[in-house]
Amino acid sequence: MRNVWTIASRELNSFFVSPVAYVVSAAFLVITGVLFSLIVTSSMTASLSSTFSNITFILVLLAPALTMKLLAEEQRMGTLELLLTSPLHDWQVVVGKFLGSLILFAAMLLAPTLYYVVLLTVFGKPDYGPMLSSYLGVLLLGGAFLSIGVLTSSLTQNQVVAYIIGLVILILMWIADAMSQIVGGGAPGDALTYLAITQHYNNFLQGVINTPDLIYPLSVIVVSLFIATQVLQTRRWR
Repeated sequence: MRNVWTIASRELNSFFVSPVAYVVSAAFLVITGVLFSLIVTSSMTASLSSTFSNITFILVLLAPALTMKLLAEEQRMGTLELLLTSPLHDWQVVVGKFLGSLILFAAMLLAPTLYYVVLLTVFGKPDYGPMLSSYLGVLLLGGAFLSIGVLTSSLTQNQVVAYIIGLVILILMWIADAMSQIVGGGAPGDALTYLAITQHYNNFLQGVINTPDLIYPLSVIVVSLFIATQVLQTRRWR
């Protein structure tokens, strides 16, 4: 695991010398702040669930921006070959870069929203059960989105292309529930319903943690990182 953490720390350092991390973090901070203030003042409810429910599409837009350079930039600059010829396994490179982006995302999420928790505790009586499950849901959702971004970044040398491919995949997952309503019942509709992000995310916001809702994002993470690893392995034979 030492190699994985070395890659993750290297990636974190690279984030903070790039303007992307600052721009994405600032955008996330502003958007969540505006959502929190509008929702709390209009509903007068001491809860973060409504705020978290409205940032799903924001994550769809921001997650590919955090991950688009992870492997695409390495390929463009020719440094990926150095990584692959070093005493590192392909999966260690992929997992390390994923963990680096996940740690950055967790910091982006916790830095502003923990302040909101303090405000709700001081001026209200929040229900901490749904609040904790909401945090778990957002972290799992963000992890799934970031893993897809790592996958798309492994497919190309162009960061913009990686961002667009990741964005399209995440949008399709976000609207899968609406697509299932159009398709109707049967196996195709059931498959789209299962793939829909909202079907697994909303339960966390309500304080309900079900095994299928945990398996879904974890499966997305494992499958995405596995495919990204296979893509890297094919480069060893080029």
